[in-house]
Amino acid sequence: MNTVMRQEKKYLIDRVKMVELKSYFSHFLTLDPHTKNGTYRVRSLYFDSIDDRDYHEKEEGIELRRKIRLRIYDPDSPYAMLEMKKKEGSSQQKRSMAMSRQDAEELIGGRYDVLLQYDTPFAKECYVVMNMHLYRPRSIVEYERIAYCGPANNIRITFDHDIRSTETDFDLFSKNLNLYPVFGQDRVVLEVKYNGYLFSPIKMALQSCDHSEVSVGKYSLSRSAGLHYIY
Repeated sequence: MNTVMRQEKKYLIDRVKMVELKSYFSHFLTLDPHTKNGTYRVRSLYFDSIDDRDYHEKEEGIELRRKIRLRIYDPDSPYAMLEMKKKEGSSQQKRSMAMSRQDAEELIGGRYDVLLQYDTPFAKECYVVMNMHLYRPRSIVEYERIAYCGPANNIRITFDHDIRSTETDFDLFSKNLNLYPVFGQDRVVLEVKYNGYLFSPIKMALQSCDHSEVSVGKYSLSRSAGLHYIY
């Protein structure tokens, strides 16, 4: 199991600003090793309670909230990452563990007992939470990601674009998901994650984005068709 605790800032920018910032960050940060041809694909299946508790807490700006999801980077992957993110203001904790493809499919089907096969406190917590609040699959989100990393303060900067979603098909490993765009094609979500403090060169670059700092969540965007329409 992996645990990461860090600060997070999010900005909504356009593609012109993305190209500008990519050129700037490339001088002192390195591309994520998973990158192929400059980007890589991320696909996440989000769970939520029977009354959409996690979604509504995000929309209402509740200070303490969480998200539970399964994440893959390739439909042919033999495993998926089960992740729980807990957020308090600008701080977030992400815990994750690998599950076999078969076990992930069991979880998607509502058979939470599969979590008891994993002898970790995190798996047991997920089992209790998902049973207590009747969690069910709610949406799948897929997007293209460009990621830069720096060893100091665990800095990670990502540009997520071409964000697509479905609220009707929960086959996480499908090669033919029927996805629809949830954002304008010119919009990009910039995320800056770090421990401690940001270095001056990064702060300077983000000053031009300060007006666009937002609390934009891909899960919230993905529920636009079923719960509300964005635009």
